[in-house]
Amino acid sequence: MTTQAHPPAARASAPRLRRYWLVAHRWFALSFGGVLALMGVTGALLMIAAPLDHHLHAGLFSVAAPDDRATVSLESVRQRLAGEFGPRAALSFHPPRFPQQSLEATVRGKWSGAVYVDPYTGRELGRRAQTDGFFNLLFRLHSSLLLDQAGKPLLACVALVYLLMLVSGLVLWWPRAGSAAWRIELRRGRTRALYDLHRVGGASLGLVIALSVATGAYMAWRPLAGWVTAAMTAASGAHPARAPSLPARPSPSQPMLAVDALVARARAAFPDGQVNIVQMPAKADAPLRVRMRLPDDPHPNGLTSVWIDPYSGAVLAAQRWDRLDPGARAVSVIYPLHTGELGGPLLMVVLAVGGLASGGLSVTGLWQWWRRRKLRRARVVQAG
Repeated sequence: MTTQAHPPAARASAPRLRRYWLVAHRWFALSFGGVLALMGVTGALLMIAAPLDHHLHAGLFSVAAPDDRATVSLESVRQRLAGEFGPRAALSFHPPRFPQQSLEATVRGKWSGAVYVDPYTGRELGRRAQTDGFFNLLFRLHSSLLLDQAGKPLLACVALVYLLMLVSGLVLWWPRAGSAAWRIELRRGRTRALYDLHRVGGASLGLVIALSVATGAYMAWRPLAGWVTAAMTAASGAHPARAPSLPARPSPSQPMLAVDALVARARAAFPDGQVNIVQMPAKADAPLRVRMRLPDDPHPNGLTSVWIDPYSGAVLAAQRWDRLDPGARAVSVIYPLHTGELGGPLLMVVLAVGGLASGGLSVTGLWQWWRRRKLRRARVVQAG
C-alpha cells in the first residue's frame, strides 16, 4: 500500500500558518505579558503575605480570651464608630471565628480602612487605612492594578488575552518528536536553555496559570457572573439574586434596632450557620445583610445571606448559597479554587508555582524577543 504525499500547497502553507501563530503569540505577550506576570507573582506572594501579615502584626489580629468569654455587643462598637466616622459611613463587622481572634470592623467613608477591636473588652487594638501596609498594597495591586473599579474590567480583558496566548503557545509547542518536546537543554548555552524553559514551562503549567487567570477574572468583573446567569436562565429558569427593599421608608426619627438583635434573627433563620460578615445598611432605606457560612458551603466566608429590616427586625429574605442564581453560586467554588483553599496546601503550592512561573515565562519570552531583535539588527549593520 502506498502513502499519499501531502500536496505542495499544503506543505507550503504549514510554515506560513505557524508564522502567523508565532506573530500572534509574540505580540499578545509583548502587549499584556507584563500585566499577566504581575498578577501571577502578586497572587503567589499573597498566599504567604496573609499569614505573614498576621504574624508580624499579631497585636491587631490576636487577643487573649478570658475564661468566661463574655463579649461586648456589636451595637456598642457600631455606636462608637458611627460617632467617629459619621452616620453616612458604611460599616461591616467581621466577628471572630475562634476565641483568640479580634473583631474587625471595615469602614467606607471619608476614611476607609479596618478598625480592630478586642471582642471581650471593646478596646481598640489599632487601625489601618485601605492603602496602609504591604499586604493591603499587594492585594489592591493584584485585584485592581491600583485602579479600583476601573482596573477590574481591564483584568478581565487581560484574562481573555492570556487564553489566546495559551492556545497559540500550545499550537507552537505541539510535540512532533515525542519526549524531545519535554527536553530542556541546559548545556547548549543560555539562549537555548531559556527557550526550552519557556516552551516546556508554558506547556506544562499553562493550564494551571489559566485556572488562576480565569477564576480571578470571574470574581474581579461582575458582568461575567451576569452573563453566566443569563446563559443558563433559559434552561434552569434561575433569576439573579438581588437585595430586597424595605417595605416602607422609615421616618428620619425612627431608630434602628440593636445590631445584636438583628444578628440573632439571622441565626434563627439558619441555626447551623456561622456568622462571618454583618453589613450595616449604607443608606437609611436599605436592609441589613448578615452573611453566613453553612456546613456544606465550600466558600470560606459563606454565601448564605439573610436580609433584615433594621427598624422592625423582620426577615425580608433568606437566601441559601446553593439556591442562588448560577452566576452567584459559581463563586462558592471559584473563590476557594482561586485562592487554593478548596484543595488545601497542595493546591496552594501548585497555584503559587503557577503564579511564579507566569513571571518566569514573561522574562524568558522577553529575552528571546530581545535576543532575536539584537541579532537581526546586527545582520542589518553587517549587510550595510
